Amino acid sequence: MLDATLKAQLKSYLERVTQPIEIVASLDDGAKSQEMLALLKDVASLSTQITLLDNGDDARKPSFSINRPGADISLRFAGIPMGHEFTSLVLALLQVGGHPSKASIEVIEQIRSLKGEFNFETYFSLSCQNCPDVVQALNLMAVLNPNIRHVAIDGALFQAEVDERQIMAVPSIYLNGVNFGQGRMGLEEILAKIDTSGIERQAEKISAKEAFDVLVVGGGPAGASAAIYAARKGIRTGVAAERFGGQVLDTMAIENFISVQETEGPKLAVALEEHVKQYDVDIMNLQRADKLVPGKNGALHEIHFASGASLKAKTVILATGARWREMNVPGEQQYRNKGVAYCPHCDGPLFKGKRVAVIGGGNSGVEAAIDLAGIVSHVTLLEFDVQLRADAVLQRKLHSLPNVTVITSAQTTEVTGDGQKVNGLRYKDRQSDELRTVELEGIFVQIGLLPNTDWLKGTIELSPRGEIIVDARGETSMPGVFAAGDVTTVPYKQIVIAVGEGAKASLSAFDHLIRTCINADAENTKPHE
Repeated sequence: MLDATLKAQLKSYLERVTQPIEIVASLDDGAKSQEMLALLKDVASLSTQITLLDNGDDARKPSFSINRPGADISLRFAGIPMGHEFTSLVLALLQVGGHPSKASIEVIEQIRSLKGEFNFETYFSLSCQNCPDVVQALNLMAVLNPNIRHVAIDGALFQAEVDERQIMAVPSIYLNGVNFGQGRMGLEEILAKIDTSGIERQAEKISAKEAFDVLVVGGGPAGASAAIYAARKGIRTGVAAERFGGQVLDTMAIENFISVQETEGPKLAVALEEHVKQYDVDIMNLQRADKLVPGKNGALHEIHFASGASLKAKTVILATGARWREMNVPGEQQYRNKGVAYCPHCDGPLFKGKRVAVIGGGNSGVEAAIDLAGIVSHVTLLEFDVQLRADAVLQRKLHSLPNVTVITSAQTTEVTGDGQKVNGLRYKDRQSDELRTVELEGIFVQIGLLPNTDWLKGTIELSPRGEIIVDARGETSMPGVFAAGDVTTVPYKQIVIAVGEGAKASLSAFDHLIRTCINADAENTKPHE
């Protein structure tokens, strides 16, 4: 099942296991059960600490549990955790086997102190880059607290459950049989939804912090770069982010980040955060900014957050990035995650054999259509303009596919459904003004990004598109407030550009601090008349 290279890597990891592990497989006569058994035999052969039993009686077959003899750990994989989930398997083995987690002591204690019964189920797909974060977080919680149980379910193997629960997006999380959430969630975010008093405690703790020399708002490539450059100057630096990594977390293949030939968004996000942590930077996650109170006449700037926390700083770097642009048509919100999706890599496998549409004819839209064409029965690509805007090589590939229809001059006007899930869309032919209907089961929206600046309106100058207007130094219309990355007017929204802009904004902020201090010292040394 595992090739020699993967076996060698896994064997080296399993050397860190200090306590015995028991894997119990629940199998039937199917081919997938045999595939799972082969994988588990390979795993067990790599460590004397692992015992494999194949007499499990769990209702989901194939599946397997990972436990520590004498401990009360309820952690199960219903499916074969390869692809993006192989790392989840490795971490589960290490943590059950006694290897400590990298989570902070505060977070670990918060998990251990949770009271009540928490039965989690996570539906994932092997091609989903967002799913491992959820699976790994809930697995760790199950290892640390016997009141928490978790089973990670491959939706492609348990299609009946997916259909019964009408799951059309992954990861989909259920707690005690009730929908808990969808989409990427980190450990801290899951804890915040369970332990609401923890949000208040964290907000109070954050608000009590001393003022920063530089406060970076946002944890994407621009924010990470800004934080590193500030910290290297030896000044007090903080980063407050809704989720570290930002839009990069939703990016699949990255092949144009100079010096890194190929990587994936989540991996790059982890690398960015680990790099920032090498410096004396105060990182505050799950903090969504909702108000900027500018400091006047040299006073401190203040940022308020949705959690109730607030922070003060001498200078601020805004790097809040962008989000998926929505169609803003009737039915879109009603059927979001019920057929309307924004990540073809994550949710595409759930539409196997079905009819879908892709909205948008740029590179993202055409790439999505090409990927989906290999999974679904038919793809209809709709583009508002009279022609596609994607690169020529992508267009040639798209037009070569037999199960793709391209419709240009098409303005989507409505998403339709049966009350539970999507069953079609309506669009207007912009040449004839005729309204037409396409019957389908899924819609993937790929029409670009919107800057996250709603909370800044009326405070600093924004462009007509809502981007923060910056000069060549990254300075905004507010002295002492800088901005960088996709949230600004800087053209070409690329990771490598955001990293450079973050560094530039940070150096500009440092220069501002120096000049402010010099001016203040000069003012204080003037003779009094």
